[in-house]
Amino acid sequence: MRAATLDLQPLWQHQLGLLLESTGEGIFGIDLDGHCMFINRAGARMIGFEPAQVLGSNMHELTHHSHADGSPYPDSDCPIFNAFRRGLPCRLDTEVFWRRDGGSFAVEYSSYPILDGAQVRGAVITFVDITERKRAADALREANAALESRVAERTRELSAALAQQRELSAYSEKVREEERTRIAREVHDELGSLLVALKMDVNWLDKRLAEQPGRPADAAQAMRETMRCKCQNMSRLIESAVDNVGRIITDLRPSILDHQGLWAALEWQAHDFVQSAELALDWGMDVAPAPALPEAAAMAVFRIFQEMLSNVGRHAQAGSIVVRIAADGQGLRLTVRDDGRGAPPEAFDAPTAYGVMGMRERALHLGGSISIASEVGRGSTFTLDMPMVAP
Repeated sequence: MRAATLDLQPLWQHQLGLLLESTGEGIFGIDLDGHCMFINRAGARMIGFEPAQVLGSNMHELTHHSHADGSPYPDSDCPIFNAFRRGLPCRLDTEVFWRRDGGSFAVEYSSYPILDGAQVRGAVITFVDITERKRAADALREANAALESRVAERTRELSAALAQQRELSAYSEKVREEERTRIAREVHDELGSLLVALKMDVNWLDKRLAEQPGRPADAAQAMRETMRCKCQNMSRLIESAVDNVGRIITDLRPSILDHQGLWAALEWQAHDFVQSAELALDWGMDVAPAPALPEAAAMAVFRIFQEMLSNVGRHAQAGSIVVRIAADGQGLRLTVRDDGRGAPPEAFDAPTAYGVMGMRERALHLGGSISIASEVGRGSTFTLDMPMVAP
């Protein structure tokens, strides 16, 4: 029976040797002093030796003696030694092994203690050359860094282009408002004055015709009556023209904004809108301690408010609106809420939502923002938030 057991031992050792040699990984075993007890051919070749030349050597001194930069690596700092002496495994892929010719290679190694019951007898270390993996990883990092640099550069270019576009948009809006103001004043001063003078002349002519004596049956009297009717009709047309000119002037540049300020202009615009749209208005404004905005900022707020009301008139099919305006020394909040049909959120981000885009651009130029809350069947709420001192 004992002879059979002895016969099996060489067979077991032979099979273990075949197993060690069949793997492409390096495998070696060390005792508690770090001396090599066995090493497979793949492991020996990776460090530039034959297996027989390695047996009995201190493996730390042979292949793990220095860091990647060439600085000394004491075995007291070696994770392999420190781990297996405590009976613990370890795995690292951030170090190098050194070859016989003085070169090094990036290595991934794992160390597992050899236990005899509770007693540590040594360790088995497996290792692979990961030079190509590291090279590929470095190349990937470089490619990612280059890509991130290109993306960052492109982002900066796009941001600069967007800033320029916004500056141009703000400048165009300023020029447009100045042109509207100029046209409104010219229409008021020139066309308005001419219409008033024409109406006065027509009224004078009508009055003179009425003062002419004559009998009702007289042909001249009939002609005068006809001319009076024409004059009165012309007077009504002139009055209509004057009203239209006034409306056009107000659309171009509301005079109340210049004469009474932003808060009065907003209130007038809200009441004028609900009167023409036949809506109920719940109005609330608290701006007593707020300073006056600069002219350009006040005009921008007024235009945003007009567009909010215009959205209600065109799309909401509402029965009433709620307007709340609050301002102090820090900021302004303007809210318009309707009880109309509402819309899905994506409708306000559509490429054709030019009114919303215009409001947002104006608000952004003022250092503010436009928020929109809407639900189908439950109305919409537009809110402008901005600082009282525009950037």
